[in-house]
Amino acid sequence: PYVIVCNHQASLDILGLVEVLPERCVPMAKKELLYMGSVGWACWLSGIIFIDRHSTEDAIKVISQTARTIRQQNVR
Repeated sequence: PYVIVCNHQASLDILGLVEVLPERCVPMAKKELLYMGSVGWACWLSGIIFIDRHSTEDAIKVISQTARTIRQQNVR
């Protein structure tokens, strides 16, 4: 398992990023993208994990759960 950390500059960058990521790799994105109309739908259908940046506790829970799943199932 591995983690790729990217600092994209625009909300639409995530759609291009999905095309170049290795198989079985799931990106994480800010939850605000979910509410951007067709971009949000595309991200949601792509299986992106959304993180609420305004709630530190919720963000930590999502990241911790994702890391736990990666370790337990030995997936990327």
